[in-house]
Amino acid sequence: MSFKQLWLAAFIVLLAAFFKPASAQTSFQADTLKLTLPQAEQQFVAGNLQVLAQRYNIDIAQAQVITARLFNNPNFQFSNGLYATGVNNAVSEQAVGVSQLITTAGKRNKNIQLAKLSVQQSQYQFFDLLRTLRYSLRSDFFDIYYQQQSSKVYTQAIQSLNSTLGAFRQQYAKGNIAEKELLRIQSELYSLQNEYNNLQTGIDTLQREFKLLVRVPAAAYVLPQYTGQPINTPAPTNIPYQLLLDSALVNRYDLKAARNQVNYQTTNLSLQRANAVPDVSLNVNYDRLGAYGNNFLGAGFSMDLPFFNRNQGNIKAARLSIEQSKLQLQSVEAVVENDVITNYKIALRQQQLRSNIDPAFRQNFTHLIGEVFKNYQLRNISLLEFLDFYESYKDNIVQSNTLEYNYLNSLEQINFVTGTHFFNQ
Repeated sequence: MSFKQLWLAAFIVLLAAFFKPASAQTSFQADTLKLTLPQAEQQFVAGNLQVLAQRYNIDIAQAQVITARLFNNPNFQFSNGLYATGVNNAVSEQAVGVSQLITTAGKRNKNIQLAKLSVQQSQYQFFDLLRTLRYSLRSDFFDIYYQQQSSKVYTQAIQSLNSTLGAFRQQYAKGNIAEKELLRIQSELYSLQNEYNNLQTGIDTLQREFKLLVRVPAAAYVLPQYTGQPINTPAPTNIPYQLLLDSALVNRYDLKAARNQVNYQTTNLSLQRANAVPDVSLNVNYDRLGAYGNNFLGAGFSMDLPFFNRNQGNIKAARLSIEQSKLQLQSVEAVVENDVITNYKIALRQQQLRSNIDPAFRQNFTHLIGEVFKNYQLRNISLLEFLDFYESYKDNIVQSNTLEYNYLNSLEQINFVTGTHFFNQ
């Protein structure tokens, strides 16, 4: 076999391996889990442990409403005589008393109102957790998908270069090729293996987070099933910024929670002022052998005299808490507005960048590599030129996948910061 034929055979192996579909994560084939985005979201809502745990906070808060509605229990007192000096029938002495605490100044209703506001706060926190985790789920889904697509290019490249390196080593041992050609192949292979390892590490990290979100076995390897962006998904330029901002101000649950906190502290101030008004205890008592005669029946009331403690400290703290909650509300409003404008700009840039890419570019580039190989067969280009083009092809595929992910993620970011599903995949 001539030297030219040996080179041709080596690159036939290279090209064949390159165009051969790569198998994804064969070591995990037994535990491969294919999920579409709707399936992942359904599993997330039904089985995510953080969501399930947070949901209990709503039930706990609702239980506090029941407690706030309850009236104070009456107090019962009974005493029986045991011994008295100079009295023969001391053991016959018996006294009974019943008292009932009556809260004043609407304290009960104010406590009920506070408990209801706590329920709302728990609900807002629950839905805000859902918003945050759902964004993480969708972002991870697309990130894993496109990184797995990129990993196929590396798999193909490493397989082909491994085959080519074996053929080159044989030819180098026979003295048919120069050492620099062998070292060039080795260098390219080692570089690809290192990049591939870093890529797989990133995928494994995303897999861990994603599997916790959808609650699947740790040994499973998730393969996101995605067919591309639906045609009816609107572009960012088709949605006015003011609409996004208005939606965020209405639907962001962290903003609702901040507003609710102002209401809570305002109600709490009203309660603390009411607590300065003494409660009244009504009582009825019976004394069988009373000091004024037998079978004494009496009634009365008792209350604290607000001479010293008029709940001044708690009232002052409640006033300060209102001012604090108002500042916190202003802070959240500023965060929401900045979130919307920043992510809207990012989405517009990503849309512009994506629209500048010719949809046929990727397909044409893949076709071109075959033409380059033909030119190499004719010795019109060198090995180094062919490898450089091969590297460019790999970079193009990876960048194309990154571009698609960045665009989809920018849409998910808008969904996240507005609390509205403007863009559903």
